Amino acid sequence: MLEYKNLSKTYDDGTEALKKVSFEVEDGDFLIIIGLSGSGKSTLLRCTNRLVDATDGQIIWDGEDIVTAPAKNLRQIRRKIGMIFQHFNLVKRSSVLTNVLAGRLGYVDSWKSLFRNFPAADRKKAMDALAMVGITEQAFKRADELSGGQQQRVGIARALMQEPKIILADEPVASLDPVLAHSILGYLEKLNKEMGITIICSLHYLDLVQRYATRVVGLKDGEVVYKGTGDDIKKMTDEEFKDIYGQEAIRVGAASITGESE
Repeated sequence: MLEYKNLSKTYDDGTEALKKVSFEVEDGDFLIIIGLSGSGKSTLLRCTNRLVDATDGQIIWDGEDIVTAPAKNLRQIRRKIGMIFQHFNLVKRSSVLTNVLAGRLGYVDSWKSLFRNFPAADRKKAMDALAMVGITEQAFKRADELSGGQQQRVGIARALMQEPKIILADEPVASLDPVLAHSILGYLEKLNKEMGITIICSLHYLDLVQRYATRVVGLKDGEVVYKGTGDDIKKMTDEEFKDIYGQEAIRVGAASITGESE
């Protein structure tokens, strides 16, 4: 179980991105975080793997507080937390295979990784990861030769190389069309259901949330304003919707939530 306890983050410019956020993530959840731009979704995900340091509070995982974990422990923690980014975060000039192998950096000697000297077993693992997302034929192309949907699949394969217990996905389909969005979330659902990987994903679109979430947390101005199950979100009332998105928000056939990513 992953527990957020009174998690707060104030940036140097005084912005309070998170304000005493508390909730739990059960092992095997497909948890989706919803909310407008600036609600704190991205900050929450980045605090989870310490890409951003929280100002106060705790994130307890396997009995350890990620917020205060020393550097020697943080490397071990990050091995088991994969991350998928909205803009893919690939090394564009490198091959797809090299990008996927980057997911093993937490496991190999730093000098070997510098010269891309990965063991044969890791190379096989990388090809297996690409097969899982259906793009083995792209392995030796440069990453920037791929479409957006294909690049995001590379991102998923890279995360898989960490052998993660948790995958954080920060607006993973924001730049993709609806068909590709379902494809990417379908791969994440497969990892969740078949491999038991806990998924924590931020999304804007309510139809996708209703389709994939087992649990939902809503943020507004850095605070938790909604908690529910996948079934609860399918029955969300107009008032609950406006609690998250503001009184001026309009539901269009309960089909989508609009907004730019953080």
